[in-house]
Order: sequence, then structure tokens, then C-alpha cells
Amino acid sequence: MSHAQSSHSALPPEPDFVSRHIGPSDDDTAEMLKVVGQPSIDALIDAAVPGGIRSERPLRVEAAPSEEAVIEELHRLASRNTVLTSMIGLGYYGTVTPPVVRRNVLENPAWYTAYTPYQPEISQGRLEALINFQTVVTDLTGLATAGASLLDEGTAAAEAMTLMRRTSKVAQDAVLLVDEHVLPQTIAVIQTRAKPLGLGVVVADLTPVADAASLTAAAGDRAVFGVLVQYPGADGELRDWSALAAAAHEAGALVTAAADLLALTLATPPGEWGADVAVGSSQRFGVPMGFGGPHAGYMSVRAGLERSLPGRLVGVSVDADGHQAYRLALQTREQHIRREKATSNICTAQVLLAVMASMYAVWHGPQGLARIARRTHAHAAALAEGLRAGGVDVATTHFFDTVTVAVPGRAAEVVAEAAARGVNLWPVDADRVSVSTDETTDLADLQAVWAAFGVTGLTEVRDAEPSWPAALVRETAYLTHPVFHTHHSETAMLRYLRRLSDKDYALDRGMIPLGSCTMKLNATTEMEAVTWPEFAGLHPFAPASQTEGIRELVTDLASWLCEVTGYDEVSLQPNAGSQGELAGLLAIHAYHEARGDAARTVCLIPASAHGTNAASAVMAGMKVVVVKTAEGGDIDMDDLRAKVEQHRDQLAAIMVTYPSTHGVFEDTISELCELVHDAGGQVYVDGANLNALVGIARPGKFGADVSHLNLHKTFCIPHGGGGPGVGPVGVRAHLAPYLPNHPLAPEAGPATGVGPISAAPYGSASILPISWAYVRLMGGAGLTKATQTAILSANYVAARLRDHFPVLYAGPEGLVAHECILDVREITRTTGVTVDDVAKRLIDYGFHAPTMSFPVAGTLMVEPTESEDLAELDRFCDAMVAIRGEIEQVARGDVAVADSALRHAPHTALSLAGEWDHPYDRHTAAYPHGVDPRAKYWPPVRRIDGAFGDRNLVCSCPPPEAFED
Repeated sequence: MSHAQSSHSALPPEPDFVSRHIGPSDDDTAEMLKVVGQPSIDALIDAAVPGGIRSERPLRVEAAPSEEAVIEELHRLASRNTVLTSMIGLGYYGTVTPPVVRRNVLENPAWYTAYTPYQPEISQGRLEALINFQTVVTDLTGLATAGASLLDEGTAAAEAMTLMRRTSKVAQDAVLLVDEHVLPQTIAVIQTRAKPLGLGVVVADLTPVADAASLTAAAGDRAVFGVLVQYPGADGELRDWSALAAAAHEAGALVTAAADLLALTLATPPGEWGADVAVGSSQRFGVPMGFGGPHAGYMSVRAGLERSLPGRLVGVSVDADGHQAYRLALQTREQHIRREKATSNICTAQVLLAVMASMYAVWHGPQGLARIARRTHAHAAALAEGLRAGGVDVATTHFFDTVTVAVPGRAAEVVAEAAARGVNLWPVDADRVSVSTDETTDLADLQAVWAAFGVTGLTEVRDAEPSWPAALVRETAYLTHPVFHTHHSETAMLRYLRRLSDKDYALDRGMIPLGSCTMKLNATTEMEAVTWPEFAGLHPFAPASQTEGIRELVTDLASWLCEVTGYDEVSLQPNAGSQGELAGLLAIHAYHEARGDAARTVCLIPASAHGTNAASAVMAGMKVVVVKTAEGGDIDMDDLRAKVEQHRDQLAAIMVTYPSTHGVFEDTISELCELVHDAGGQVYVDGANLNALVGIARPGKFGADVSHLNLHKTFCIPHGGGGPGVGPVGVRAHLAPYLPNHPLAPEAGPATGVGPISAAPYGSASILPISWAYVRLMGGAGLTKATQTAILSANYVAARLRDHFPVLYAGPEGLVAHECILDVREITRTTGVTVDDVAKRLIDYGFHAPTMSFPVAGTLMVEPTESEDLAELDRFCDAMVAIRGEIEQVARGDVAVADSALRHAPHTALSLAGEWDHPYDRHTAAYPHGVDPRAKYWPPVRRIDGAFGDRNLVCSCPPPEAFED
């Protein structure tokens, strides 16, 4: 499918959608240009963007004529997929999303347009939902602390590997021991991640291991730092791993169980048989398979390991009035603080999917989950009974939902017969087939499977309690908190979800001007196809003949991204920006190795870079060398030249964000690329700020070799309250052989690739239609206009606020890129008013704060995007000007900072109803200048005490009594 347009054809009329996506009207644009002091949008771009990097031609991407046409095209693509009943298993299962959750979470902009809850006072709803998720995971796994979700099961297992390596005290040359029954995609992701770190991975049958000696023998007589098992195994067998766990602990190793949450409603929790860590996926808790994602992975750990958890962790704290409140705990901004010493490069999660999974548990409760698990197991038991009755060899003895069947030489035949009857099975090898049941399986599905195996089967499915050994049967209660017992009528559930969403501030309420986050419109048409069964119902390992439509969509989107970036190839497998970074760096690492330059391991990273850059470089086996920042905010070119010369023979790459994290187009980027290339290195341009480049400059043409993009920023996938995201990696031709691939889907990447970055071949495939629709709706001209408007909006904000808050960095003519940094440091020095005070006071004015103290401590970074209209931009600027007036009152001595509205912000409705001993009145507190009383947003809590929450770490549902006065 091609929608490229000739460079010689006249530009078509601008589609209506472009004017709906872009906030400012033509009249608004003219007014904004006057304030900025530029005669036209073209003049602004000419002045702001260095001429040497400008694109030589317009983007060759044709726009669809209408939103309706895009929906028709998506329906055509969807019709090319064939959705059979999936009984493949391997970590992906049919599930029923409760309609009340689908409609009021997945399809609700109050949930999907929110950002990561760095401002906890306006994020209490989704933080509570994440606490619920963490409680589900801790209760079911029997471990003390769970994180707020990870990217998928495979990457969660890889994170567990590095956690075990950091924690274990055994020799540095010790290996990770992986049971051969771990999911194949998980093993492959672990091998991808272990290689650059120099970690040995041994895959073996660990069933016989009973003591430290046999553990060492299984590892080839090497020390072991960690053990990974699947529970139940990929073959379906539910094994008692208690002896293995004891042996591992005796040898100084830690144990991770990759566990099925639904199975854990019936099976002994990993924490009870000795696991230190549990990982897995919550997909089957109401989240569609979606051709592989997105899904919320999970990790839980025993007591003592909580401060080593990667990703995000929600904890309980108190607000200024002593009321219970939620916040991100411990590692909230770990990558920015610890950089190359961070535990992981993961700086986000899969919040929207974790919320869905948590609400699936809230909706069903423990009895409902157990009922679903028993039904799933009963169908597996009936399946096995019918096969055995027909003389078929079922190799699995103790199973939950999966059986492996021996059919010597007939596996392909059986799988084909089942497909002809509408069911997909999994061919383990030429002689074995595995079959998995789930909550959607019915008798007709079993009859199709029995027929494929050539047996009659049974006529009914009887209730069946698992006939497992006592050591495998769960005895411990779970989900005892009232939240899992209260909301089982749809009325109660609907109101609970509404009550939570009402607590939060998302894009459906107003502007979220977070710098480096690009919180733009997520249009409804773009979201439309996400829940279509033709996309949502696909298993990621379904035969390629059944997935032609979604793979055509992937090909389209990859080709458009190549056109936008100037690269030759794009992989859409990475399911977060951090994973795109890692994929790009692994490609560089493999390229140097293939050329005999294995000694090239130094990665230069500017001091202003996003913290994940340094963490990703370390994960790719590189040594980080920091390049200084010059006084004006640019990269210090003298220091760069010195570092390049110093490390010339070891230089692997430089990672640079463009435009810079300081919000300017540096005119030295071409020289930087030449310096690094001349020394034999590669140039990685971080695509975090691509919203300032699309249609104006193409990294692959101005000197970069590789970039990751953020489809959840530039290309309109919503942030979902902190995930999902997609982080494609684009490369020039010489790096293309080293893009990610996948052992279970040869078509998903080059045979010479570095291995899988994500568990699924195409990562978070089910949300790719969002970006496909955005590009198709906008076309090249619309995409370019969006970039121009984003740059204009940032400069408008900078121009309006410059006299009130200094703009820290700017380029020629005082212009910025698509974001600007407001400097509060001198204000803090002279008045004591901090960035926190400004950020929390903005809540009273009805705004989410800009990015705080990144990339420079004591500053606010503002990115308005192209989607905010002039009225909203002015509302924000007016609020900031009014806050500056409040600061002046402190500066004049009219009020002490400790007694000011700034310091006591945000103000809740409850705080106004009680005693009032502040020097300002209640109206000033709640309705400062410019706030429309008819549209007032009320934060549910006062300012939260973060240090209290870290000192008193509680990361699961607190009892209801904790919320009483």
C-alpha cells in the first residue's frame, strides 16, 4: 500500500483534519507571529532552524481526503487479517474485557490522555488504580512489593536477570541458569540483553536439580547468580520448584519465577516456595492480545529487594493535612539522577493496561477470578481427557491450561487440520503440539481440536478441581482488600471508575505543557481501530498468512517514518523509547563488531541528555563519557573535540538530542556529526524532540546514523497515564542488518539482527493504527504545518513570559525550538519561592505544571505543542504572569513565603471548608485571577510529603481506615 506523492505534483488542499488537529487558527497564527516578532511562519522557521540541516524537499506523504476515508482504509486492512480462535498460548490468551472497563477506561480520554503521575496531587485516581494493580500482583505472587508495571513479560524477565546479578554476591563470571521450559521469546530477549553485558546464560532442564551440586552441574560447573523458571512451564507442566529454590539459595543465587497470574489463583504462590522475584504479564486480565501488545508486564520482589525494582513504584504517603495520598516512590526520576548507574533504562510503564488489568480484578474479585481459572482448567482437563480417550499421548501431567501432545511426525498436519476448523494450535516441533485454553474456550473449540487430532472427544465439559500434588495447591487467601469485594455491580463499577477519573488532570481537562513530553491531541478517529477484533484478537505468533493486514499497516507506517526521518529502515518492535534507544545502540555495537572494531565501546553523551541515554548505553555494553555543556546551553564543542580525540580508537557513538534538551536548534550539529564520523564513531540522534523536526529537517540526511522515535509523543499515541508507548528505531542502510528480529517470526526482522528487544515480534502492534491514522490524516503538508505551529507556540509562550521568568536558553534572535526553559533559580534565591511552589500553584489555576527541574534544576520546561489553541496558550501565560505577581508580593515582604498561597498550594475544597488562618482569603486560594468558577478543577489532596512516603514505604492498598480523619 503506497501513499507517496510526487515531488512535482501540486500540493492538495489541506484536509479538514489538519485544522482540527492544529489548535491555532490562521488569525491566531498571525497574532502569535506579531508577539514573536516574525513576519511569517516561514520567516520564523528560517530564523530558528539552521539552514544547513533543512530538508531539501517537502515530505512525500499523501493525505487521505477525510477521516471517513481513513476509517474505510483501516477496515480494508483489518479485513485482510484472519482471526481464528487462538489456542496457541505461550503467554498470550483470549480474554473478555469487561465492557464497563473497555468503555470507561480503554476508550475514555480521562484515562488515556493523562501523563505519568509525576504531579501526584492531580493523579490520585490512576495512582489508586496502580496501587490496586500492585496489590493484585503481590497477593497472587506471595511477594512483598510489586512495581507499577513493566513493558512485557520478556523484558520483565531480562530486568529480573540484571536485578539478580546486582544483588547476588557470587563471582562476577557466574551465569544465569534458565529452565528450558521458559517461554521461547523470553529466553530470546534475555539472550539479547545478556550478551552486551557479558552475562553468561545457560539453558537446561532444571527439573532434576535438588541441591547446590546439581545446580552447579546444570550450569556446566560454573557459579550461578540467578535462576529463571516458568510457572507453569511453556509445555504446560506445573512443577514444584521448592527444591530448586533451596539449592539456588544455598549456592548464593536468586530465583525468579515467570508466573501466570490466573494460574496463581489456584497454584501455590512463588513466594511461598522460595522465589525471590516473580515476573510475568497481566494480559489475560482483560487486555486483548492485540498481535502482541501493549500489555502490562509485572515484577514483584521479596522484602529487601524493593529498592532494586526497575521502573515505577507507587507508594502511600500523606498530604499537608496528614491525609493519606498516593505518589510515585523511590526511583521516581532515577535515570535523571543516577544516569549510567541507574538500575534500568525504563522510565515509564504500561499504566493504561495495568489499570485495565487491575479493574478486571476489581470487577471479578477473588471469587470471580478463581471461577474463571477453574473454568479454564476444566476445559484443559476435558481436552486432555478426550485426547487420552482417543489414544493420543498427552505428555503433560500436572497442568493448569496447557497440554503438550505427542504426535510423532504429525505436528504440522494436526496444526493445519485445526486451522481448517478455525483454531490455531502451536507446533512445538515436528513431533509435538501444544494446546492452551482460556476463559473464552468453549466445547465447540475443544471439538474442533479433538477432530484435528482425529479423535471423537467428549460431549461435555465437567467442573474439575485441579488434581495436583498438595505442594502445588494454593492455600493462601488473596485480594482480601475491600476494593476487590465492593464494585461487582455495573452501577458500582461505573461510579468507581468515574470517581477515580474525576480526581485526575488529563488532556481532556486542559493543556499539559510538559517539556520533552509532547502532550498533543490524541484524535478520536486515530483511536478508533484499537479495539476492532480484527486487530485486537490476533495472537502475535499466528501464522503470517493470517496477519497480512496488520503487517501491511506496519510496512506502511515504517515507510512513512523513513520518509519523515531520512533513514533507510525502521523497526517498530521496541515498545518504549528506552527500548528504541537500546535497539539503536545494539545495532551500533553489532556494526562495530562485524567490522572487527569490538574495541569501540565509548559512548559520548552530553551532560544535558535525557537520563535514559546513559542507562541505555551501559545496557548496550558501552562506557559512558560525558561531554560538557557550554555557558549558552549548547554542547561544549571544545570539550567534544577533546573527548573525540582522547577516545578516537575506542569511540563507538555519540548520543545527542536534537533539537537539544535545552530547547534550541544548535547550529553545530553538522560539525558534531563530522567530528564523530571522522573518528570512526556513529551518531545517535535521540528522537525525543522530533516534533520540532518533522517536515523541516531529517536526521538521516543531516548526519545521523540512527534514532529512536516516540510514537507516543510525535505521532499521537496517547501517553495513557504513563504508558503504553512505542519507540521505533530508524537506521541508515549500513546499520539495517543489525535491527531487532524475532525467533518465532522470521519476517519481523533481518536474519543478521541483534535478537528481539521485545517479547512480541512487532512490539505494541495493536496501537500502531493510531500513528498510521495520524500520518495518513495529516499528510506531508499537514505534518510540516504541525511542526511549524509547535515551534511558533513555544516561541509565543517564551515571548509572553520572558519579562516575567527569564528564558534560560535561546538561539539566534532569541528564538527557541518547540519548548522553552523558564528559569526560577534567581527567584528562589531572592524570595524562597521554588519550582515546586510554582508547579503546585498552577494546579489552583487549573493547569498541569511544566516539566520541573529537567534538564536544569530549578527551572520549568514548557512544551505547548501544536494542538493548543491561542485561548489556552493565553490562559496558561496569564496564569504564569499572575503567579509572578504573587511572587512579587513575597519579594516585597507583603507576605512571608511560608504563609503564601504559593507554599500552601494546591488548595482542596475540603481545606477551604475548615478553619482558615492564612493571610490570603479563600477566594484567592481557590479562584485566583483568570479561573472560571464554572470550570474549576479541584485537586483531591493537598501537597504530598514525598520523603514521608519513602521513609514509610507502603506499596499496596492501605486499609480503608487509613483514609479516615
